[in-house]
Amino acid sequence: VAWQNKIFSFFFLFNFLMNSCMVLLGYIAEIKKALQNNDQALAVAKIKELLDKQSNIPLNIGITGESGSGKSSFVNAFRGVHHRDENAAPVGVVETTTDVKEYPHPDYPNVSFWDLPGIGSTKFPADKYLKLVGFEKFDFFIIISATRFRENDVKLAKEIQKMGKKFNFVRSKVDNDLLNAQRSQRDFDPEKTLSRIRENCEQDVCVCLYVCRLRFFLLSSFELQRYDFHRLHETLERELLEHQRDVLLVAMPNISLEIIEKKKEAFKSKIPYWALVSAAGALVPVPGLPVAVDLSLIAGVVQQYKTGFGLDTPSLQRLADSTGVHLTDLTSVIRSPLVLNKIN
Repeated sequence: VAWQNKIFSFFFLFNFLMNSCMVLLGYIAEIKKALQNNDQALAVAKIKELLDKQSNIPLNIGITGESGSGKSSFVNAFRGVHHRDENAAPVGVVETTTDVKEYPHPDYPNVSFWDLPGIGSTKFPADKYLKLVGFEKFDFFIIISATRFRENDVKLAKEIQKMGKKFNFVRSKVDNDLLNAQRSQRDFDPEKTLSRIRENCEQDVCVCLYVCRLRFFLLSSFELQRYDFHRLHETLERELLEHQRDVLLVAMPNISLEIIEKKKEAFKSKIPYWALVSAAGALVPVPGLPVAVDLSLIAGVVQQYKTGFGLDTPSLQRLADSTGVHLTDLTSVIRSPLVLNKIN
């Protein structure tokens, strides 16, 4: 069975790559034909369509857990949206999620975070939960708890396993746990406190689900750069298909040099494709057209990179609102004319 699965996986990957190449070649052929017919508008439109295709692959992430676990805060933090933003998921001390609610990423609307109601409520009983929320549309689930993972969390994880979906456990609000421990313990040690929380997570779930600690992540929605957020990202990278992996990466908040470096490498890997498209325009000696194509191509790619690194105006404005730093102070440290021309 093992070698049959490997052969199947190989042929699946091979077919996927071949189909991707055929799509790319098809676009290049259409661009070349448009240039031969001196149809500049069509050529530019096809180039923009090619630029958008790979970045618009849908990715749907289901965020679930019991009431008050911090689901909405996590959705906002992952999207880089302040809880006071008009597009933020509502946050409160009582249950604020009563229906399945979609929250698209502000820069990448193809990436959606679904704030799901607390499992075990009257409207969403545990035994019918996945069916009621429409489990089939989600690419993976994140199960969140602010205290201990309970029976309903385990039941939900088992059902997700049966349906062949991926899931990970997030223990939220660990910043509050550390603060409480510091106040109450004479010999406070943050690493020992975090280790105890992980051990509690394992006791709650591992015996029932046979999952290892790599599926548990300690997070604070107000300090994503700390604790286990980088491990969560690495786990999702391993579990998603390659085309989904790139979509998730560019939508990740720029909270660490590691994520920024990965984005840089991902963007660099696409440059040969843009160069190939640009070369298609040079194949036909129509005066002025290759220059127009190149300018359109460069503008589109630069805009993608700016958005990915959070250097576009909407991203900088959200950063200014959440940090209290004025927008002009943020833009004053930017040196690239490609970025400043658009911002100003």
